[in-house]
Amino acid sequence: MYAAPALALALLQPLLPPASTVEATFDRTDGIAPATAVSFAPDVVPYGAGVRIVAHRADGRTTVTMTVDGLVPGHAYPVHAHTRGCGTVPADSGPHYQDRPDPVQPSTDPAYANDRNELRLVLRTDETGHATASSTVEWEFREGGARSLVLHAGQDGQGHALAQRVGCVNVNL
Repeated sequence: MYAAPALALALLQPLLPPASTVEATFDRTDGIAPATAVSFAPDVVPYGAGVRIVAHRADGRTTVTMTVDGLVPGHAYPVHAHTRGCGTVPADSGPHYQDRPDPVQPSTDPAYANDRNELRLVLRTDETGHATASSTVEWEFREGGARSLVLHAGQDGQGHALAQRVGCVNVNL
């Protein structure tokens, strides 16, 4: 009775754009193996805050959508793809992922460090600490090239510098 719809779905599956999803809650780093999502600054990325990331790849383009709940209300968090996974210290995630890598790292050259060559999102939380942001780039990530999305402090204050890495989520973009 249900075989026909299941068969139709199985036949259509190769035609659907490849997608990956990560869902996690931010946790502390324990010095052994980091959680899927880690907070380096629980005053701006509280332990237990939720995150969901969906990445779609199709036709040489990639769209990444990130949703968070439980972060600091009324805050803007810049987010970038990074080359390595989250670790026990913020620097473990490496530099920003770039479609055309700058030979000099960390990259500050605007020919490489720009919206066309890097994935960039800005999460702007509402009064409840919820935010969703999405970005589409005109390329697909190299296999194994981008291993995390890093949340930066985004604004000076609360004892954090603007670009300080305050949270990290392990992904395989």
